[in-house]
Amino acid sequence: MLDAASYTRNEQLRDGTGVEIRALRPDDEAAMLAALGEVGAESLQRRFFMLKRHFSEKERAFFVEVDFKNHVALVACVADAGRSTIVGGARYVAAGPGCAETAFMVIDAWQGRGIGGLLLRHLISLAREAGLKELTAEVLPNNAAMLRLFRRFGFERAERRDPHTVHMALTLT
Repeated sequence: MLDAASYTRNEQLRDGTGVEIRALRPDDEAAMLAALGEVGAESLQRRFFMLKRHFSEKERAFFVEVDFKNHVALVACVADAGRSTIVGGARYVAAGPGCAETAFMVIDAWQGRGIGGLLLRHLISLAREAGLKELTAEVLPNNAAMLRLFRRFGFERAERRDPHTVHMALTLT
């Protein structure tokens, strides 16, 4: 069984750039906030369904204090000037027995290079290993790139819970 809290894999993007997909660590908070500063208004809207630049202490704790059982979080890091920089992140959070909701974000300058797909592939692998039966996601209808990505990984449209979002679900077998 995989230890999600110590998960790390090295990958290559389509353009050959090396990227490390690893478990979020408690000391990543400053790097996560720095990455968030590199995200444009449209990307923030698509991730949080509102323009959100500042987070309360409770929200910050939620994003960083991950138990790797009910809440699993990965980050994508690339080498930049000799140090590792977070350029994306993904997570799933338990939403019921055997089911978790997933969400992720890639900073604008790194979008369209395959990071989202890598993050999603690794997150699905961890969810299967954890014995989850289903992953879900809520996506804004105008987020065509995210909808395409989810479909590419086998997610299908499911019953709508919110009339303002597209509910996607993946049955894990």
